[in-house]
Parts: sequence; C-alpha cells; structure tokens
Amino acid sequence: MGNGDLRKGPDDSKVRTIVWDNPVLKLIDQRKLPFEETYYECKNSGEVAGAIKKMVVRGAPAIGVAAAYGIAMAALNFRGKTAVKFFAFIDEKISELSATRPTAVNLFWSINRMKKVIADNKGLDLDSLIDRLVLEAEKIEEEDLQVNRLIGENGLEVFENRRGKIKILTHCNAGALATSGYYGTALAVIRSLNRIGKISNVIVDETRPFLQGARLTAWELHREKIPYFVISDNMAGYFMSEGEVDAVAVGADRIAANGDTANKIGTLSLSILAKNYGIPFYVCAPLSTIDIDTGCGRAIPVEQRDGREVREVLGKPVIPEYMPVMNPAFDVTPAVNITAIITEKEVIYPPFDKNIKKIFDNKK
Repeated sequence: MGNGDLRKGPDDSKVRTIVWDNPVLKLIDQRKLPFEETYYECKNSGEVAGAIKKMVVRGAPAIGVAAAYGIAMAALNFRGKTAVKFFAFIDEKISELSATRPTAVNLFWSINRMKKVIADNKGLDLDSLIDRLVLEAEKIEEEDLQVNRLIGENGLEVFENRRGKIKILTHCNAGALATSGYYGTALAVIRSLNRIGKISNVIVDETRPFLQGARLTAWELHREKIPYFVISDNMAGYFMSEGEVDAVAVGADRIAANGDTANKIGTLSLSILAKNYGIPFYVCAPLSTIDIDTGCGRAIPVEQRDGREVREVLGKPVIPEYMPVMNPAFDVTPAVNITAIITEKEVIYPPFDKNIKKIFDNKK
C-alpha cells in the first residue's frame, strides 16, 4: 500500500478500507484523507481498539469488521498454554474493543459473532479454535462486501419509476470508507444509480466537526468521476428550497426496532428539512445495523467525543480554549421522518415497527 500526495487528484483504483495481511491488519488512515493516502498497521488487538477510538477507521460496518479482526489477532497473539488463560485473555481484549465506540451497533454484532465461535468450539484444541476465529473474521468481511452490493441493487427499486436524472444529498460518509471495501451503503445506492446514468449530481454535506463528507465522501466520488459538489452543513436548506435536491440518502450507526435511526450528528436536521420540503429521506444500512432489542431511539446511547474536534479544523484552532463546547457524535432521526430503509434483504417501508419485526421473525 503506497503512500502518496493526492493534492493533484487521486487515481481511479478501488478503495480498500481494510486489508487483512495475516497476522497484520492494515487500515486506510481516514484522519489523513484526502491529502494523504497512508495505511495504519495494527499488529495486535490493542492497536485495533486504538484505531477505532481515534477514528483511523470509522463507519459502523467498517468498525465491526475491524473489531472482528482485532479478536482474531488477539487469539493469534496469545502466548499462554492453557485454555483457561486463553479464554480470560480473549475476554479482556473483547472488553477493550467493546469500549471503543458505544453507538455503532455493528461493533457489538460482530463481537457477538466472534464470541459465539468461541462458545460453540470450546472443545477444540487452541490452534483449531484460533483458526476458526480467523476464518470467522474473514467471513464477516466478505459478507459485508456482498451485503453492501445488495443494498446498492435494492436501492434501484426506490428510483426505478422516476423519470430523468436524480439529484441526491448525502451526509457524512456512508461509502467504501465506512465499510470493508468498495460499495458502501448510501454510496452503494448512488454508485448503482450512476452506473445506469441516473445521477445528475450528488450534494455532499461537509459534516462538521470531523468533515467526513468533505474529506471522505467527496474523495470517493472524485475517484469515480461521479458528479458532486461540497456544501457546508448549514446550506442544505437553501438547496432544498431551490429544488436542487430530489432525495436524501444517508447511512446509519444504529436503527431501533421502531425505525428510529442514529446517524452522524446533523442527520436529524436534514430529515426535518426534507420533511418540510416534501423530499424523500432514505436510510441505507445492513440488517446488522438494526438493533431489534432497542425499542426506540431514546434508548440508543449517543457518544460524546473530545471537544477538540469542535475547537479545531484539521488541527488548526478555530475556537479558543476558554469557550465551552459540546460534541455529540450522533443524533437520532425519528422514524416518522424516514421514507424507507434500504437493506440488503429488501426496502423496508412504514410502518417500520411491524415490518422490521416481520423480517426478524422470519430470520429465526
């Protein structure tokens, strides 16, 4: 993975967010994009936990995949002899990974899958169990790629009867950089539409304070020559009022059983604006992002991050230290503001509580 100065524009190669080079995990360092493309190497589970917490890797599906590899790496790095010590060691590393980001449910979904592998194979010798854990992490990554491809295909259903090209507004980054590879979630839908010539333009919210839209989403769209432009977050209402937005498409970090959706801070405001102007608002996410055990949005924990992310822009101070700031990383969009949830299985329409329950009942 080569480093490079991207000020003159990136090449058109596919984005590789996560590279598993057993026993090393390489993560594209999203803190340095779009100006520098470098890979952050993790050689143990603690470094994976640090990478998640420090936003080297972000986006709910990508966090889940990284955490699964973190557990596999912990198993590979175990130097003890007994099974008892192995299980205690892995439990400690799982606790460390679980504490990194509280809102994104994919983190806990993937950790639970890895824990199930351990529970189901406790009778195996340690070498065989470790092999199973590595295979499960690889399977989670491969499934994520396929799931996001299907989200893109199912997104076409939403727009198939719409005549002409479409102008879509998106928030934060729900692209390849938020998942294990090329497709993404909301950007999977945009990519699918672009392939059939249906995209007129993508409006990219900059997404303060971490600028995931301006730094990451725009970078991905640029690589693929999908038409776009970047706006500051407070411009969205203007473009909606001018008829420049046909639909809003966003990702999700956790969807409650009733359809309430936690996503990057600022999503709630967009949903209110879209509802006011009669613009459809779509959430694009895998079924693993739906937390069937969380009844509504009020029960979703909202991560509070370091105030320096608000005080600084790309490391440069814009707000002095004596001024207090707050930095909630997410907000919750109520289900009544959401037109549909596009998943890999199907497009879920209201009433969300009944239709989400139906899907999960059928999975049992």
